[in-house]
Amino acid sequence: MATHTITINIRFCETDALGHVSNTSYFIYLEEARIRMFEELGYGSDIKDWCFILASAKCDFVNQAFFGQRLKIETNVARIGNKSFQFVHRILDEKTGRLIALGEATTVYFNFQTQKSEPIPDYLRKQLERYLISEPNGVTKKE
Repeated sequence: MATHTITINIRFCETDALGHVSNTSYFIYLEEARIRMFEELGYGSDIKDWCFILASAKCDFVNQAFFGQRLKIETNVARIGNKSFQFVHRILDEKTGRLIALGEATTVYFNFQTQKSEPIPDYLRKQLERYLISEPNGVTKKE
């Protein structure tokens, strides 16, 4: 199983009045991780060729993060359905490995011309399967 990894440098503007990273900034970090993973899968950022739409996003905040800290975001796939798949993200302190946050994002394969979801093509399914994680009991969430 492969894991896609990026690093983020926390900027001052991403913090709030309490001095820690604002909850809204985490969704930006997770979006960045997804976009970089799509690029690795061969999908560039050309809007004309874009075929994904975000259906759901969630983030659980486990520990605080602060300005100047470097975060590592690990991304895997938890589930592959017929027309959608689910990313799971782990945000970690790059130096210590301490868990900062956990994220999930359900992404739909989408045709913007017809404005309808479509089945995930086999070539994309095969790429996503490389990042598919197993449940603790060894069963994968593959429909």
